[in-house]
Amino acid sequence: MQPSNNVTRHRLLVTGHDAEGLSTFLSDRTGPHIMTVLDTPTYAVTDLWKSFSLPADNSRATDEDPCEVPFVVAPPAGGCVFRIVEFPPDRDWEPKVAAMGGSAPVDETASIAIGRPARHGQMHQTRSLDFAIVLSGEIWAIMDVGEQKMKAGDTLVQRGTNHAWANRSEEPCIVAFVLVDAKPLG
Repeated sequence: MQPSNNVTRHRLLVTGHDAEGLSTFLSDRTGPHIMTVLDTPTYAVTDLWKSFSLPADNSRATDEDPCEVPFVVAPPAGGCVFRIVEFPPDRDWEPKVAAMGGSAPVDETASIAIGRPARHGQMHQTRSLDFAIVLSGEIWAIMDVGEQKMKAGDTLVQRGTNHAWANRSEEPCIVAFVLVDAKPLG
């Protein structure tokens, strides 16, 4: 399903070095990897950049696109991913999850924590260290125990925890994420 025309498109500038070793812009374009979640045209993920190893290799003078479709929640093993998610109000997608039995992780890399009650229809856990920065709107970060309302400018450091995101407002919420591969818990 194609994203709605109302979903924000994000500009992506990529830098590198020229033949003389001087810094330069290699590309300036709209992020090409925008995908919908749960077949909801207003629920969109834009993958902007991935590194398949850490430390990253910045020596190549290329703007080669490291992202791919389809969207995968977890970062590459030993790497990281930078993405932006536009969360519509929950009412836009919750009926689809209810019809699927009440719980729907986005993909196989975002597992449902077995043995714990799901507090939200997209409760999931990834093997990563995640940095989440709210760019606009408001959203609730939900844990197994507790939840916190976040607004533009708020940042969350998520350390491999079971979690979900709830947009209880009437407006979209845009959140930037950096997910870094981490050692599995337990």
